[in-house]
Amino acid sequence: MEIGYYPGCTLHASSRLYDVQTKIVLGELGIDLKELEDWNCCGATSASKTDDFLAIALPARNLGIADAAGISEMVIPCSACYSRMMVAQARLGSNEKLREEINAELSKKVKGDVKIRSILEVLRPRVESGELAGKVVKKLKGLKPACYYGCLQTRFPVDVPVPDDVENPQGMEIVLKALGAAPLDWSYKTDCCGASSAVADTDTSLVLMSRIFKDAIARGANCFVTTCPLCQLNLDAYQEKVREKYGISQSMPVYFITELIGVAMDKTAKELQIDRHFVDAVGLLEELNLTSS
Repeated sequence: MEIGYYPGCTLHASSRLYDVQTKIVLGELGIDLKELEDWNCCGATSASKTDDFLAIALPARNLGIADAAGISEMVIPCSACYSRMMVAQARLGSNEKLREEINAELSKKVKGDVKIRSILEVLRPRVESGELAGKVVKKLKGLKPACYYGCLQTRFPVDVPVPDDVENPQGMEIVLKALGAAPLDWSYKTDCCGASSAVADTDTSLVLMSRIFKDAIARGANCFVTTCPLCQLNLDAYQEKVREKYGISQSMPVYFITELIGVAMDKTAKELQIDRHFVDAVGLLEELNLTSS
């Protein structure tokens, strides 16, 4: 099965391991990813803070490329990219004047034919059909993840069809239970980690992250799991600062959902590039006899 693929800037840069894992995992599930040709940055969280028109025009160009290529379905693993593309498609669909204004400058026009899917929307049907379970070689026994969705996966500034419960999403939990892990119920799964504000307003972001860490630890989690590369980077790269400033003794690896699926499929830590984290993410898996370096 072939499906369109928009990696976005982060999966080609700081979170390249997520791109590698996505291709490995979805490939094992028989999904051939067709990367969008000549794609551009979607604007992520930056454009929407500075220029509303640009925040729609940037993802619109990608939507036009997908429409022109005849792509009917496109997976976007990054939560920020997914959000921006969903918002742009909704805005263009409801505002004919805006759509005409943007299309006038595009060589490949937006038609609105492509179905945008998050990585969880692609994975969940494979859980329900039993296809994912059929690929599991190692059950993830001993893993007690706090599934962290962040604020971009289920909350949007416009009305879009959200494929999960907005306040208490369950997509990651459903996938992880199929892998043999024991995801925990906790209170901060959709709270903001600060997103890109971690660069411009680090102190505020550290406060937000400290609350996320404290609740997950209090519930008995031994790791975080996320689908958002910005959330993953913040909780991983700023973890030492958060722990030092707020007296948090326990460190926790921050996995992408694709890493744990890959581990369950018996892919090595090296193959999945799990050794590229700031906080050691291999040690816990070795301790539980789930992988080797």
